[in-house]
Amino acid sequence: MTVTEQEHAPAGVDPAVPSVARIYDYLLGGKDNFASDREAAAQILRLSPNAKEVARANRAFMGRAVRAIARKGVRQFLDIGTGLPTQENVHQVAAQVAPGARVVYADNDPIVLVHARALLAETADTIVVEGDMREPKAILTHPEVLQHLDLQRPTAVLLMAVLHFIPDDDQVRDILRIVREALPSGSYLVISHVTEGRLDGRAVGEGREVYRRTSTGNVTPRSREVIAGFFDGLEMVEPGLVSATAEDALDASVAGPGGADVLCGIGRVP
Repeated sequence: MTVTEQEHAPAGVDPAVPSVARIYDYLLGGKDNFASDREAAAQILRLSPNAKEVARANRAFMGRAVRAIARKGVRQFLDIGTGLPTQENVHQVAAQVAPGARVVYADNDPIVLVHARALLAETADTIVVEGDMREPKAILTHPEVLQHLDLQRPTAVLLMAVLHFIPDDDQVRDILRIVREALPSGSYLVISHVTEGRLDGRAVGEGREVYRRTSTGNVTPRSREVIAGFFDGLEMVEPGLVSATAEDALDASVAGPGGADVLCGIGRVP
């Protein structure tokens, strides 16, 4: 950690402790990260050399999902666990298809909140609120969220590459049940989730250890079967649950030997 990093860290943020949001920012080619994040990212890349490609593929899937849902007539988006702002954010993608679409970003990382609020200071259609995905009811009943979105109308909720930071399967299912029950028919739930891909047991264990040292804690890759179950009660949108790398315009070899992957899908509330 440098003196400069220490000086520029928001109050309450320890630059010596890596952050999941800043690691992801680094993998996407961003610059809003500290030395501790870059060191953690280097360890992840050693274990999964395709990590940058997977991060970009996940981001590209998000863009495709938002465009597809906006074309279905949805004009409200709630991005939970948004991460640091980068290119092609949800509000920017939605506005390409539906100018005036309303977007709420929710995150509990202080640096994410600082950057997001600075980016959105003059964007009336988009707001950012502090919220923890582990407490979805608090987000869905947040006064600013309810003022900005009409949850009686179709809304898309995005949980992109965040649910794998909750180790308990039942807790994830409870979160998703609360979200589904709050949404009217015609709404959408977009999920992406890390799967082990072709990582061996040793690499999975070492990867978990890297994330255990972050401000978020452990990471739990899950099987296709378990991730598919997270869409129970929803109508899967074609092509269903897919690999982000396979669906993106990237060489499918990015999910080759020694690589993790992300499975992603869109479910419609019937």
